[in-house]
Amino acid sequence: MQTNGFIQRQAAGIPYYACIPLEQVSGLRHAFSTRRGGVSLASEGALNLGHVPWDPRPNVAENRRRFLSALSLGPACLITVAQTHSAVFHIIKTTAGQWNPSTRGDALVTAEPGVALAVQVADCFPVLISDPHTSAIAAVHAGWRGTQARILRRTVEGMRRSLGVDPSRVIVAYGPGIRGCCLDVGSEVTSMFEAEFPGQRLCVPHPNHPEKHLLDLTQALNIQLSEAGVPLANVFDLGLCTRCHPEEFFSYRAEGSRAGRMMAIICKIAGSDTSS
Repeated sequence: MQTNGFIQRQAAGIPYYACIPLEQVSGLRHAFSTRRGGVSLASEGALNLGHVPWDPRPNVAENRRRFLSALSLGPACLITVAQTHSAVFHIIKTTAGQWNPSTRGDALVTAEPGVALAVQVADCFPVLISDPHTSAIAAVHAGWRGTQARILRRTVEGMRRSLGVDPSRVIVAYGPGIRGCCLDVGSEVTSMFEAEFPGQRLCVPHPNHPEKHLLDLTQALNIQLSEAGVPLANVFDLGLCTRCHPEEFFSYRAEGSRAGRMMAIICKIAGSDTSS
C-alpha cells in the first residue's frame, strides 16, 4: 500500500482530494470531498453532501451541484445507495435515471459510461476502485460493520464474476476515514474482528482506556484486497484521519448528530477509450 499517491485539487471553488494513479486512467473522473466549499449552516461554507436532518434539502442539492460541477459532471448522472453498514453491493447495468436511490446496500459497481457512483461518509472509509482494462469502477462505503463483513472483498469478487475484472490489475484508493489512532471500540467489536481475522492483531489495547481497543480498519481492508487477489502495490491511501482533522472533514465521532457527510465519487466519461 502506498501513501504518497494523492494530491489536493480545487475546481469551481471546491477543494477535493484526488488519487494520482486514478487521474491517469483515460476518461475517468473521481474525487474525495472535504467539508469546505458549500452553503450548509453547520459551519461557514460547509459542503454537506448528505440528507441529514439539520440541513435543508435545497442546501444539499446546491452542494451536490457544486461538487459535481468541479468534475464537470451533472446531477443527473449521480447514483447513490441507502447505506446500511452491510456487505451488500449492487452492479448497475442501466442508466442513472432508472436507478432507485432508496435501494439498500454499501457498494456500487458499474461498467456503464456516464454513471457517477458515490458513497457518503463521516468517519467510515470511502474506497474507489477502477479497472482500466474493462472500464469497470466501484465505490464502497466501509465502516467497521461492513469491513468486518468483508464488503471490500465481496465487491472485488463481484466485479470479477460479473464484469470480467482481473483483480491483479485494479487500482484502489482509500479516502479520508477514522484511523487506528482514534477508532476506539469495546470488547464485543474486538471479539468480532478477532474471530473474523484470526491472528491479525487489528485491535490493540487503548493506552488510556483499559476497557477499550483501537481498531485499524485499513489493515482489515488490505487483508480483504489481498484475499481477492489485488496487489497492495495497487492500493493508495490518503492517510488522513477524519477524527484528527475535523476542520477539514466531517467526523461523526467528533461532531455527533451535527456531522455532515462527505462524498467519494467515480465516473467513466461516455465516449472515452478503455485502456489496453
